[in-house]
Amino acid sequence: MTNKDMPDAEQLRDIFTVLSEHVPKLLDSVTKVLYGAQEGTKFGESVAAFYKALRDAGMSNEQAFELTKDYMSNLSLGGMLKNVVSGASKHEHEH
Repeated sequence: MTNKDMPDAEQLRDIFTVLSEHVPKLLDSVTKVLYGAQEGTKFGESVAAFYKALRDAGMSNEQAFELTKDYMSNLSLGGMLKNVVSGASKHEHEH
């Protein structure tokens, strides 16, 4: 990696400012989803409603199940982090 590829001090400050503002909120939300009974119930209801909507739209059990797995993955902490990392990587390659 060359110096040209490295962010300067101002860019680093901006990155850390965004991280310090948004990461704690994200972690708090994730903690509530993972550990709060009410949030867990809401998550389950959301997943069930998603699956039911797919089935009501005429999808087979297998199709609805696969899409529901993807939906759940995108709502999970791992899925969120994967999306953030892949989005940052995509943005980096565009510039």
